[in-house]
Amino acid sequence: MKWEAVIGLEVHVQLLTRSKIFSAASTAYGAAPNTQACAVDIALPGVLPVMNEEAARMAVKLGLAVNAEINQRSVFARKNYFYPDLPKGYQISQYELPIVGQGYLTIETGEGEKRIGITRAHLEEDAGKSLHEDFHGMTGIDLNRAGTPLIEIVSEPDMRSSQEAVAYLKQLHTLVRYLDICDGNMQEGSFRCDANVSVRPAGQEEFGTRTELKNINSFRFIERAIEYEIERQIDLLEDGGEVVQETRLYDPEKNETRPMRTKEEAHDYRYFPDPDLPPMEFDDEFIEAVRRSLPELPEAKRRRFMDRYALSADDALQLTAEKELADYFEAAAEVTSGDAKTVANWILGELSGYLNKENKTITESSVSAAQLARLIDRIHDNTISGKIAKEVFEAMWRGEGDADGIIDSKGLKQITDSGAIEDIVEEVLARSAQQIEQYQSGQTKVFGYFVGQVMKATGGKANPQQVNEILRRKLGAG
Repeated sequence: MKWEAVIGLEVHVQLLTRSKIFSAASTAYGAAPNTQACAVDIALPGVLPVMNEEAARMAVKLGLAVNAEINQRSVFARKNYFYPDLPKGYQISQYELPIVGQGYLTIETGEGEKRIGITRAHLEEDAGKSLHEDFHGMTGIDLNRAGTPLIEIVSEPDMRSSQEAVAYLKQLHTLVRYLDICDGNMQEGSFRCDANVSVRPAGQEEFGTRTELKNINSFRFIERAIEYEIERQIDLLEDGGEVVQETRLYDPEKNETRPMRTKEEAHDYRYFPDPDLPPMEFDDEFIEAVRRSLPELPEAKRRRFMDRYALSADDALQLTAEKELADYFEAAAEVTSGDAKTVANWILGELSGYLNKENKTITESSVSAAQLARLIDRIHDNTISGKIAKEVFEAMWRGEGDADGIIDSKGLKQITDSGAIEDIVEEVLARSAQQIEQYQSGQTKVFGYFVGQVMKATGGKANPQQVNEILRRKLGAG
């Protein structure tokens, strides 16, 4: 039997506010345990929550960016459950009336673009954190995260593979960073994902029983966890078993999912409107002010890069994955005398290789956009070849100066004097009778031998195009 996966994602995005969603306590990461949980965060008697307006503004930014309905009246609710890291015994969230309604994101797949529906996005507070290490069999509780503002983005079950799920997640990750509402740090828990996975016979309309994979914090683990869960459910069903609706944890070391608890339904949480918080309301002017503050969004930037700089869809997608990378590319492309495609190739090739090797981000690059543009200028005006440019780039990365200074100090200027190159070609051909005979008998691959010998004789400084032209002329005449 052929099976089809059905996947929906719930993504928790920590908002970049300086204070918590209902209190003035700091949201800074890395503070000593339990030093940033105030009386409001743990609901001591006599305290009242007060809504953080900036969190609402950020939620509206997201809603506008995903083409969603913005609800100008939304209601906070108490979601009741009892965990040690939830000091109040309930979480303030939104249920029936969230701030952001239905919208969508467009992703790139191997078969073209695909629209993934967004069901809703609602504001809520984070819980604390349970710590299970270094407590001699006991659990420690750090409440610093309690009350940290989150927006939970719930997708429609529109994804049919782990690859589509990762594409959606990456697109959303890029978007929240462009909007400057989240730093996207998955290791610190600023951007985390739950995946709802089910399978059904291909062609069947009815959904299968789903399981929920909780709190997965990397794109690679999301893909692996979903792949494992799809295979687990298919194997179970084909063996005559049934999928149980439950929450499961993913173990990356064993590459498997395991049961955590039975899956709760909405009624299990006994939602009711929070009596301490009035409905949140705002007018058209508030929404329009937020709309005017929106930056150029990733999809629009990608299309502009393709139109303005004649980039391929893949290059444009890679260059716009991070706002800082897109800014770097555009800064270089705007000042170079070379073409934008060459700039893209250098950024996605040589520069990315050096960044990855040293685990640096584009903002930490040892070579600025202006410096890279100048290096590409020297390739474009035939001062150096592409091969020599890599040697120059390495020296630039080590901090030895800019391209012009390094070319001069190391004597790397390209030989473009056709007479000088022709003399060297004559010398190479004079001692290559056997190879000439092979070439003229149809073994054209030996042409690379001649090019290599000329380049070796010139220390790699001869203009490769001129070398090729002169060799073809000479060998053709021979």
